[in-house]
Amino acid sequence: MTTIPLLRQRARPLTPDELAAVPWLPALTPGEREKACDDLIVTETLVGETICRIGKPANYWFGLVDGLLKMSNDDSQGPVITFTGVAPGGWFGEGTVLKREVYRYNIQALRKSRVAGLPADSFHWLIEHSLGFNRFVMLQLNERLGQFIAAREIDRLSNPDLRVARSLASLVNPLLYPSVGEVLRITQQELAYLVGLSRQRVNEALATLEAQGVIRVEYGGLRVLDRMALRGYGAT
Repeated sequence: MTTIPLLRQRARPLTPDELAAVPWLPALTPGEREKACDDLIVTETLVGETICRIGKPANYWFGLVDGLLKMSNDDSQGPVITFTGVAPGGWFGEGTVLKREVYRYNIQALRKSRVAGLPADSFHWLIEHSLGFNRFVMLQLNERLGQFIAAREIDRLSNPDLRVARSLASLVNPLLYPSVGEVLRITQQELAYLVGLSRQRVNEALATLEAQGVIRVEYGGLRVLDRMALRGYGAT
C-alpha cells in the first residue's frame, strides 16, 4: 500500500469549488473561515491507496471531496471487518483527532478519489475558538455513533437484501455525506466490497430493492426513490 507521506507530496490548496463543498465552513465566522481555508489541503489518491493506517498518528481531519473510500481493519490481528464506506461530502476521524490518538482502522480508496485534510492543530484551534465548528463536530460524532451501531447490526444480518439496503442507507445519510444527494455513484463491485457479498448476490439484492420501488439502478450508480423505506428496510 502507498505510504501516506506520498499523498502529502501531491497535496495542494483547495479550489473555490472544492471549498464551497466543505460542509462545515459556513458554520464559521469570517476570521475562522479564513484560517481554515489557509490550512486546508487536498490530495488525489489512486485505487488501493491508504489515507489512514492502523497505528499511525492522526495528523489530519479528512474529508472526501470526490470518490469512494472504505473504512476497515485489514491490518489488524483479528478477522477482517469492513466498518463502513465513506461517500462524497463526508468528513471522518474526528474522534481520533479530538483525542490525539493513533488510528484503529484503515481508510483506503476504492477508486480514484480527492481527499481534503485539515491539520490536527487547526482542528483543535477551531474546537477551542469556534462555537459553530463545535456544533458541527458534535453532530458528526452523534451521527457516526448511530452509523457504527447500525454497522454492527449489519454484521449480524444473514439476509443479503437487508445487508445491502442498510449499507446503502448509511451511504446516503445527508448529515454525514451531504454531497451524495439522491444519486449514489457506486458500482456493484464496490458495494460488494463494502457489504462482504459477491457481486452477483449484490446484483440480486439491488434488483429486489428496485422491484419494490426503493431504488432505481442507473448507469454508474443508483437513485434513491424512497429514503425512509431504505433506512427502515426489513424493520418489523
